[in-house]
Amino acid sequence: MRTTDAREETLHPGRLVSSIVGGRRPEDAPGGRISSLNPARTGDVVAEVALGDAGTFVEACRAAREAQKEWASVPAPIRSNSIKQIGRLFEANKEPLARLVTREIGKTYTESLGEVQEVIDTCDFFTGEGRRLYGQTVPSEMPDKQLFTFRVPVGVAAVITAGNFPAAVPSWYIIPALACGNAVVWKPAEYSAAIGDAFARILLHGGLPEGVVNVVQCEGPVAFEGLERALEAGLVDKVGFTGSTEVGREVGALCGRHLQSPCLELGGKNPLVVMPDADLDLAVEGALFSGFGTAGQRCTSLGTALVHESVYEGFLNRFARAVGEAPIGDPTQDVLYGPMLGERFAERFEGWLDLVHDHHTLYGSTGTGRITDANPREGFVGEPGAGIYCHPTIVSGVTEDDELFNTETFGPIVNVAGFADLDEAVRLSNAHGYGLSAAIYTRDAENALRFRERNGAGMLSVNNSTSGAEAHVPFGGNGRSGNGSRLSGIWVLDQFTRWQAMNWDYAGKLQKAQMDVIDLPADPDFRLPD
Repeated sequence: MRTTDAREETLHPGRLVSSIVGGRRPEDAPGGRISSLNPARTGDVVAEVALGDAGTFVEACRAAREAQKEWASVPAPIRSNSIKQIGRLFEANKEPLARLVTREIGKTYTESLGEVQEVIDTCDFFTGEGRRLYGQTVPSEMPDKQLFTFRVPVGVAAVITAGNFPAAVPSWYIIPALACGNAVVWKPAEYSAAIGDAFARILLHGGLPEGVVNVVQCEGPVAFEGLERALEAGLVDKVGFTGSTEVGREVGALCGRHLQSPCLELGGKNPLVVMPDADLDLAVEGALFSGFGTAGQRCTSLGTALVHESVYEGFLNRFARAVGEAPIGDPTQDVLYGPMLGERFAERFEGWLDLVHDHHTLYGSTGTGRITDANPREGFVGEPGAGIYCHPTIVSGVTEDDELFNTETFGPIVNVAGFADLDEAVRLSNAHGYGLSAAIYTRDAENALRFRERNGAGMLSVNNSTSGAEAHVPFGGNGRSGNGSRLSGIWVLDQFTRWQAMNWDYAGKLQKAQMDVIDLPADPDFRLPD
């Protein structure tokens, strides 16, 4: 296999991107070639992508295995110094990387800047964690004996991520994995290949040894085949996956066969509860951002607004008006959202509109489906025919028996359902089986606390939207949203380290736990005088 050195390239993405294995690029494309297109202007080719195959994935895992032991031997504070350098490189390249995010996946430029800032924040956080990979000194039940615990790297981490957050989410896996002494094989989404390539090259210029980070540009089924082969060969010790619940089940089953517990960050059908005492304008603002930001293509996007019957019509009228007035279109402009991530996402979204039935109302809608010259949206910013745009859709009258209530609809569609009291709101907020994010709008502290106690989501907001994360707070879900693993903050360390216990006996003789324990005799008949 002929290769070229990836480290010799500039940081600016070229027209051709490919895998990076052991610091070098294969010159062939065994998985074929695809074009990555700008979804806001589909005639704009962002990059040509040379795809790898399952063998490329296995070779990347082998390169990571060879590099990992040396990287693990680097003292943790020194590894974190590399993370610090990487963070400064992301900071220096924040604007060009954000522009690339906007160009390749259609996220608004403001959101793209925020996404790259999340990468910088993650690097800043883990710059210090290399000095805090603490174990413990534990007292023994034996004399002349000490007990210790240590965090040790898992080994090789295979990470597969979606493209809706093509920089932030990979950083949640890759940065802590590196800080903990692991090597990484990363498969970015094929529709965000140029972003993945730019991200990887920043990592490579941060002082990491060759083979510590490897990138495989390939399609999803190919990555699954490669992962299966790498697990069978004993080349992977930890799997991280962000994507749909359906694929997450397959990844979980595969890892289970190899006695591994993956880190799964999956979908959501995130509820937003509006109580009678809520600030309705604030609730509408939160619903607008979490329901339609990134064209509803977030795992934390609002699924169903659950609104108390006493304020149902007032909320719905305000929400419909806000959606109708929101600017939509060219993501380089000041708009609420831009295009869908790609053609297949738009087609899938149109399919979900078939779940709207006669007892539902498309409330205040200015149109449904694609935004085109023939199906326009008033006030659209830019040229609708140039890209892949969809109308925002509000569906009222949704009940828990509707498929629309229980299905993650990855796109600009929000359900609205009513409830009579907090007990019903809590029940509905859990009924769909997902457990990623939830929000409640209320001025009553008891409502907020009761909701927190009884809602099963991994992340809750009070008077804020269902979307939003910070680098030092655990991110992840339960139920159909994940297996309880968490990204971000100190909690992610448990994904990329294993606890090792050691006992050190200096008594000069064998001491057997639980058998040679010294008992201090007590006098069971002792009584104080009256």
